[in-house]
Amino acid sequence: MFKTVMMFELEQTMKKQKVNVLDVREIDEYNEGHIPGAIHTPMSEFMNHLDKIKKNESYYVVCYSGSRSQVVAGYLGNNGYQVINVLGGMSTYKGKLDYEV
Repeated sequence: MFKTVMMFELEQTMKKQKVNVLDVREIDEYNEGHIPGAIHTPMSEFMNHLDKIKKNESYYVVCYSGSRSQVVAGYLGNNGYQVINVLGGMSTYKGKLDYEV
């Protein structure tokens, strides 16, 4: 089970506190700009990156629009992780971008 929020809600939360963001876009998409501090876990290789995610922490899951992040959030939520899907994804993100990999 997981919760869903809109991107503007994540952006408001990020202004108030530090959050964990999982970016499940593929490498080329991530390199075009991502939320600073995001943990890159490409959906195509997601199972290889589970060691980056801790069950005792909460994560916002983002992709480009919210579809891939919903799939990943569903998997993680059903396996005991605390996740929040971000609907609208990076296509609606208005904050600062980072380009370092």
